[in-house]
Amino acid sequence: MPLSLLPRPRGARTAAALLTGALLLIAAQSAPAGADAPRTPTTPAVPKTPTAPATPAARTAASAAPAAVQVNQLGYLPDGPKRATVVSASTTALAWQLRDAAGRRAASGTTSVRGADAASGQSTHLVDFSSYHRTGTGYTLTVDGRTSHPFDIRANLYDGLRSDAMSFFYQQRSGIPIEASLAGAAHARPAGHLGVAPNRGDTAVPCVSGVCDGTRDVRGGWYDAGDQGKYVVNGGLATWQLVNSFERAKRAGHAAALGDSTLRVPERGNRIPDVLDEARWELDFLMRMQIPEGEPRAGMAFHKVHDAAWTGLPTRPEQDAEPRELHAPSTAATLNLAAAAAQCARVYAPYDAAFAARCLDSARRAWAAAKANPDLLAPGSDSTGGGAYDDGEVGDEFYWAAAELYATTGEARYRDAVTSSPYHTASDVFAPIGFSWQDTGALGRIVLATVPNHLPAADRARVRASVVSAADGLLSTMAGQGYAVPLPADGYVWGSNGQVANNGTLLAVAYELTGQRRYRTGALESLDYLLGRNALGQSYVTGYGDRTTQNQHHRFWAHQYDASLPNPPAGSIAGGANAGLQDPVAQEKLQGCAPAACYIDDIGSYSTNEVAINWNAPLAWLAAFAAERD
Repeated sequence: MPLSLLPRPRGARTAAALLTGALLLIAAQSAPAGADAPRTPTTPAVPKTPTAPATPAARTAASAAPAAVQVNQLGYLPDGPKRATVVSASTTALAWQLRDAAGRRAASGTTSVRGADAASGQSTHLVDFSSYHRTGTGYTLTVDGRTSHPFDIRANLYDGLRSDAMSFFYQQRSGIPIEASLAGAAHARPAGHLGVAPNRGDTAVPCVSGVCDGTRDVRGGWYDAGDQGKYVVNGGLATWQLVNSFERAKRAGHAAALGDSTLRVPERGNRIPDVLDEARWELDFLMRMQIPEGEPRAGMAFHKVHDAAWTGLPTRPEQDAEPRELHAPSTAATLNLAAAAAQCARVYAPYDAAFAARCLDSARRAWAAAKANPDLLAPGSDSTGGGAYDDGEVGDEFYWAAAELYATTGEARYRDAVTSSPYHTASDVFAPIGFSWQDTGALGRIVLATVPNHLPAADRARVRASVVSAADGLLSTMAGQGYAVPLPADGYVWGSNGQVANNGTLLAVAYELTGQRRYRTGALESLDYLLGRNALGQSYVTGYGDRTTQNQHHRFWAHQYDASLPNPPAGSIAGGANAGLQDPVAQEKLQGCAPAACYIDDIGSYSTNEVAINWNAPLAWLAAFAAERD
């Protein structure tokens, strides 16, 4: 499971659980070959014999080069920003040359000295060749005798990433075979967790003791991360982001790029936009997690479903023999369902009116149930076999859900819930580190700023101005850094790449609201960071760049542990640099790292190298935005 260790400690696993897991995992790591299993996300594995343990050579950490030219290794858009970072202690400007694939000089100039970069601990210079608009492949930048990775300049630069980042969700689906014709032969697999032996779920899952009677059908949905749990709070956010990506594209006149038969999903050709088909797979699951009418706490959503004990690496989904358990309903999960389902009711209405009506009914019932049960909080101690995803403050979820319900229905009761919420006027609803599954107040503001509604004109103008002001804050942060990252120097937490991508989407929303190019520039430079313009010269997205991550933490995409299994598919993003070092591999290999360099491409480093739906969702959102051409 992914964690976001934010400055406000609202959802992190307890220190005791982390320490216990780390000590036991270190013990397992030092066991002789053929003994215990490789490590699991944050808790020890069930004993199991690994097929091919990772070798010490495979665990070599990425290191910050003392001198380098760091670029977006995928490339740059002809009409977009084109900047690179040079690592150099020189206090005077350096000459740079842009060369084409044949080695001919295409442009030249001198660097701007930026000096010390707090997050990376490096001395940096800036190269800006944004005025160069010709297209081609295999360009390189040379500065002071050092040459960058090759990159392209082309208008269709992000078309492939838009598709592959979305395909991640199909390949994370539970309860359906992953077909070779859609995912490729290496990544095809049988359906997981349909009650077919050795699986023991998810078609008839019992609750943990004392929560409910009988069993529930909670099949489907997406596996959350490198583990095979399914968490409503993470699923609600990721679903919202995919659907929001389509809704934004539709407002901008670019919905066709995410329309029917544009993605590799089994539903293509059904006259419904493919991104909505993909999101529906999770929406159906989220609604299955809702307690039906006539039962105690009807309308509430169970918080999560996962194994009773942590499974080891590798474990293919259909080979998981652990019992599955439903965990107690929570107010946060219920409000995530309300927000995502209300959004569904609005966006799906032109394509499937019956499904949209079902979503709206579910959203209304979830809202009413959450209002009746406002303080059912998931406990941080509930972390055996799956992440706790605890959240001690749900006022932001109430605000987000109310905003979505109001945007969809226009009803006074939801408008009143919006305007009476302290999050509606709070100045800190946009945290410097960005929104997350724990901090969703910003989503309410984004909805109210972008979706037509009947707030008073002055209030709506204030909401829109707050989004733009938050984007200005991000641009200011980027301007003060050597790598133009929309994160403060202390923002390199668990899942930092997801936070970078989330903040990139906020910059893109500001561009939509204002039409001012500096916000588009900021959004695109967020992608530059993720694709290699960073302290490590590391593309964090599989298959995109010259030096890309390939050993992300995952139970099926586990080639580093078992040569018969695949590496992650193209378009999967790693969690990224994390100064917390909350796993044994990171603790062993990354001691003393600068915050922006605390990353290792090792399957065992779950705190820096796991995948997660709520990190790939903003990557897909940003890739779709970047791929748009007028």
